[in-house]
Amino acid sequence: MKTLRFVAFAVSASLGVALAPPPMSAQTSAQPPLKIGLIMSFTGGTTWAPKQSAASVGAWLKLFGESAGGRKLTVVIRDDTGIAPEVARRQAQELIVQEHVDILVGTNLTPNAIAVAQVSTQAKKPFFIVNSATSNVMKDQPYTARFGFDTQTIVPPLAQYAAKTYGKTAYSIYQNYGPGIDAGKSFEKSWTEAGGTMIGSDPIPVNNKEFSAYIQRVRDAKPAVLFVFLNASGGGAQLLKDIQQSGLIKSGIKVIATGDIVDEYINPTIVNPPIGLITTFNYSRMHNSPFNRQFVAAYHAAQGDNDGPDFNAVQEFDALHAVTIVANALHGDLSDPDKVMSVVRGMKFESPRGPFMIDPSTRDSVQNVYLRRLEMVKGQLENIEFETVPMVKDPTENY
Repeated sequence: MKTLRFVAFAVSASLGVALAPPPMSAQTSAQPPLKIGLIMSFTGGTTWAPKQSAASVGAWLKLFGESAGGRKLTVVIRDDTGIAPEVARRQAQELIVQEHVDILVGTNLTPNAIAVAQVSTQAKKPFFIVNSATSNVMKDQPYTARFGFDTQTIVPPLAQYAAKTYGKTAYSIYQNYGPGIDAGKSFEKSWTEAGGTMIGSDPIPVNNKEFSAYIQRVRDAKPAVLFVFLNASGGGAQLLKDIQQSGLIKSGIKVIATGDIVDEYINPTIVNPPIGLITTFNYSRMHNSPFNRQFVAAYHAAQGDNDGPDFNAVQEFDALHAVTIVANALHGDLSDPDKVMSVVRGMKFESPRGPFMIDPSTRDSVQNVYLRRLEMVKGQLENIEFETVPMVKDPTENY
């Protein structure tokens, strides 16, 4: 329940993108602050969420400045406490009615994103989603845009690669909620279209952290491939430890997954890591671009250590970057939500993850999807990109 004000930083002269804010002026100090309501799971989710979010904000301010459109930038934060859509809904309402924010940014989890999007629609207050991996969450929410990803975009390239490389039988394990269900369905569809056969599937409770029974069922089924979807707070390190201890990989079963289980904050905790694990995602901190290197350096400077960043960090950074773009385009006047969304629809910019676009029809992200291999680099586990599927959008969305 507090307002955070952040120290100003100079815009990097070598940024290489024409999106720096205009120079400070007398008009800047005369204008009221541009208030951003940031709702994230600082508790009830990942343990690193608070410092991750603060570092994303710090990197944004360092690279794009503390003002936009002639107005100072102020961030008002709220903790939605984990999977708690009613809490997120109430906080969004309070931010709009009591704090008079100009725009809403945030949420790490789909149920909370849906709740805030509904408030956004009722209040006609633009909302930029940081992370929600379920398809069609914005279909009836015209003032919401997504700056994360959904599993319908990142899973098919992985399924196609595995079917071509590893064999034709597969088993899937996925969390039994929106993104996990989408991941399981998307994998099965892509796998069978590639000529493969599903011989088993286990939806698991979203808060489950005990995996031995599921792993044993996979061992008994003896597929060529095991596909896994666990979100970043779903116990990925424990699952990989259990898989290694079970001997499943040594038995010849290839494990593949979405990138959540080898998140940059999770990797240091993995015991006996499965070197060579293939995952698919929209970001790795090892992404080879000048802008990503600048982002990582700014992020680490803001955080005060060398942990991260991860996909959530870059998605929050990009959502905040979009606020800067909108404010500059509209000269600081965000009072008309339709004008705000007209800037957002079709928005294109260079992200630390590569080229990024908001689809003008669906308001969803269009971005590269990367196949990555888990490797040890200078004593640290890293996800090394080895194949790029360019500018992918969700094939199930058409509105």
